[in-house]
Order: sequence, then C-alpha cells, then structure tokens
Amino acid sequence: MTARPHPRPLPLGPRAAAALTLVTLIGIAAFGWPLLADGRSGLSHSQDAPWLFAALLPLLVAVVVATIADQGMDSKAVAMLGVLAAVGAALRPLGAGTAGLEPMFFLMVLSGRVLGPGFGFVLGSVTMFASALLTGGVGPWMPFQMLALGWFALGAGLLPGPARIRGRAELWMLAAYGFVASFAYGTVMNLQGWVLLQGMGQGISFHPGDPVPANLARFLAYCLATSIGWDLGRAALTVVLTLALGTTLLKALRRATRKAAFDVPICFDMR
Repeated sequence: MTARPHPRPLPLGPRAAAALTLVTLIGIAAFGWPLLADGRSGLSHSQDAPWLFAALLPLLVAVVVATIADQGMDSKAVAMLGVLAAVGAALRPLGAGTAGLEPMFFLMVLSGRVLGPGFGFVLGSVTMFASALLTGGVGPWMPFQMLALGWFALGAGLLPGPARIRGRAELWMLAAYGFVASFAYGTVMNLQGWVLLQGMGQGISFHPGDPVPANLARFLAYCLATSIGWDLGRAALTVVLTLALGTTLLKALRRATRKAAFDVPICFDMR
C-alpha cells in the first residue's frame, strides 16, 4: 500500500510574484521611511496609515487576481481563504493579547505551509483585517499589522517542500520557523510604533534626522527593553500549538486541498 502524495501548494507564478514584490517594497518603504526623514518633517504613521491601507487593499486583490491568472488559485481556493481567515480572526480574541499570547499565529504557519506563499500572504493580511474588525482593533497600526502578518504566513509557504521534509522533521521545522518569525513580526511592528514614541530616554528614543545606524542601535535597545517578553510569549505559544496540533491540522488542510482538487478545473455538464 503506497502513501498518497501531499497535495501541491498553490504555485507562485510570475504575475503573482511581481504583485507580491510590489506590495513588499511598498511595505518596506512604509515601515522604514521615518528613519530616512529629516528631523523637521513632522513624522507620524497615523498620517501615512490611511494611504498605506488604500494602497494595500487593491494590491491584495492584485495578488489574488494574479494567482488566478497564473492558474494557481480558483474559486475553491478563494472559498478556503475565507474560511481560514474567519477561523484565524476568531482565534485572536482567545488570547486577548495577554503577554503576547495570540493563538492565530500557528494557524498562519500551517496554512502558509500547505497552501503556498501567495495564498499565505493574502490569508495573513485578510485575517488581520477581519480580526481587527472583530476585536475593535482598528487604528493607524492596522495596515502595518496586515502587512506584517502577511509576510509571516508568506515565509511559511517558502519553506522547503513537503516532498523533502515530512513527519516530525517537518513539524519541528515549522515550530522553529514560527518561533523565529514571531520575534520578527514583533520587531517589525515595534518599528511602526517606536518612531512615534519620543522622550523615553537617550538610549532608546527615536531621534528624527539622526544617522540610521545610531537610530537602529537605539531601536534594538528599545526592543530588548520593552517587548522581548511579549514576543517570547507569542513565539512560545506558536511553538507549543504547532507541535501539539500541527500533525492533525496539516492532515486536515491537506485533505481539504486534495478533496477540493485545486489543480483540477471546474467543468459544468450542460447535458
């Protein structure tokens, strides 16, 4: 008796890759531009957040449309996107953000792993948007959170394929990724809020107009002083849930994609 092969993750075609590259470049610019701004520029991410959100929504649609055009995503995959985003949004309030305990992150790791980087990025962004509406967490930070969680899930889709790494090795790889990426998510989001907080002390405050290396050194000190424990809670919970529930959920996600047969076109018999 031979084991059935894992379903192939939704491929990232050239148009979807171009759309993801564009949204990533815009995201990097949105997070990092205050480091390069003049001290008299009147920095405020609350002012650029609406513009970022306005740019992000059509770019998310562009990623989906590009993936459809590259024949990697169809209506069944879009339906699964909605289901997983709803589940992820429902998971977020369970931790209520206490000590960084946010259970939806492990679902993003597993979903991105099974369904690929393009699907993962859209899923992460849509999940954060839905959870913000559900929890009342709408504010200037929301588009930045959407980007950061999209990157988080995208990275899981770029890990070595299931044909090469399976079983416990795959689970430990996903747990390790979730641990590191949880800190990366927290660090990226710290950058969004840090530039707004001044007067905290010479060693950790953002100084507009100062050289980038000096500000980055202060930013590192800020992360170590204020958020390392919060990020550790998120990372630890992601590892625990991935190891405890990962095997079951990976099988369920792969079974769902196999039954949906994403690679098989939908045909209607008109007889």
